[in-house]
Amino acid sequence: MTPTIISVAITGSLPTQAQNPAVPISVAEQIESTQQAFEAGAALVHIHVRDEHGQPSSDPERFAEAQAGIRKHCPQMIVQFSTGGRGRQLAERSSMLYLEPDMASLATGSVNFPTSVYENPPDFIEDLARQMLARRIKPEVEIFDVAMLYNAAELVKKGLLQAPAHVQFVLGLKNALPARRELLEFLVRELKSVLPGATWTAAGMGRHQLTVNRWALELGGHARTGLEDNIRFDEQRLAASNAELVARVAALCHESGGRPASALEARGILGLVR
Repeated sequence: MTPTIISVAITGSLPTQAQNPAVPISVAEQIESTQQAFEAGAALVHIHVRDEHGQPSSDPERFAEAQAGIRKHCPQMIVQFSTGGRGRQLAERSSMLYLEPDMASLATGSVNFPTSVYENPPDFIEDLARQMLARRIKPEVEIFDVAMLYNAAELVKKGLLQAPAHVQFVLGLKNALPARRELLEFLVRELKSVLPGATWTAAGMGRHQLTVNRWALELGGHARTGLEDNIRFDEQRLAASNAELVARVAALCHESGGRPASALEARGILGLVR
């Protein structure tokens, strides 16, 4: 059995410390939270940064500081920058890619979020893909709707996305893909057809997080967890930390007869040669 890559999305753009005090907002908090998650079994960290007021930011200096701290305290851990759109203008969303993280997110279409439109015009998607290709940054293709999977296949045909690709299915977000096992099974079948050899992970939003973690392990994929997607551990209480959520997925890996991938193994699985 291929070891499972556990990705941890530590902060995101929306969760606040008023909602859960464990959400890491400052760069120092993010580095500390990532180190704890790394020690609990996470091999990949997905990074958003916030400004001094806790709002989403594209500040390259903050991304650089976070990346440097993580690389110092979490040897070989895969650093993935978000190019997401909440609270950031299109022109800002690639401003940190010159820092050459191992990976960066690449949504291959637009989608309605609960209170806004996540805008990703075709020319913007292609420009992001070109920048990542030029800088040897591996994209994580974010699939919020079915069409985005086929859009990713078109990017491969155009030479803007190198095969084998890595995709993430995002389930349970209102107005986007619902958290239905039958749908995930369909997406995995289509992935094998249109992007042969691709690796995949799945992320469940909110109360769907643990359920989607289980489905991903059962279907042979990789798993994402973290306070960006879900601030609760269960219905009774808030999550104590990103590390607690990671440890739960690591335990699921062992229960299913597998194990979490080390950071070095994860690099091999994803073809990262830096």
